[in-house]
Amino acid sequence: MGRGKIVIRRIDNSTSRQVTFSKRRNGLLKKAKELGILCDAEVGVIIFSSTGKLYDYASSSMKTIIERYNKSKGEQHQLANPASEVKFWQREAAILRQQLQNLQENHRQIMGEELSGLCVKDLQNLENQLEMSLRGVRMKKDQVLMDDIQELSRKGNVIHQENVELYKKVNIIRQENMELYKKVYGTRDANGTDRNQLTNGLDIGEDSHLPVNLQLSQPEQQNYETTRRSTNLARLQLH
Repeated sequence: MGRGKIVIRRIDNSTSRQVTFSKRRNGLLKKAKELGILCDAEVGVIIFSSTGKLYDYASSSMKTIIERYNKSKGEQHQLANPASEVKFWQREAAILRQQLQNLQENHRQIMGEELSGLCVKDLQNLENQLEMSLRGVRMKKDQVLMDDIQELSRKGNVIHQENVELYKKVNIIRQENMELYKKVYGTRDANGTDRNQLTNGLDIGEDSHLPVNLQLSQPEQQNYETTRRSTNLARLQLH
């Protein structure tokens, strides 16, 4: 069964009223804290018990929150009047112009301009600020360079590994070619004739690209024309 609705009215029993106050106070402060953390809100809660005891919670500073609250309420009151609204925006514009002027002056001083109006202490503060900025820039530059070096080293390792794998594949292919070469040139043809005997005694060897040494025997007189034709045919075959 679900909980029944509670009538919102003053609790007459003092003990029950104190227990309810304690429970709901803790729940309210807990919710205020969660709201400030989860939503990045500036929260302030002030509670006075029936006995006059103070309970409060502030996400930053209670004084700051109250000042901001009073300022916001005053601005809302001024914006309700058209004449006050014009004065308010004029004042805001003047504040922004002053802030812009200060930023431009600080920028010129950082660039080394308009330093005549600064005293020794101001110059030292400016020097310290520049040194801190330079140190931060150098640290960032070193970090970027280290990241680039690590990335190049990683890519170099990947390329080296790829080269090793390719070298292994090339060796495997070379071994397969050698085995195939031996199978092709290390056997006899279908007629039972050795490959090295197909050129009438010409020694070609294992590499067909090597120069061929021709050794011809002295032919007999009656077979001179036949032998000469066979020799020319062998030369044409070798070329």
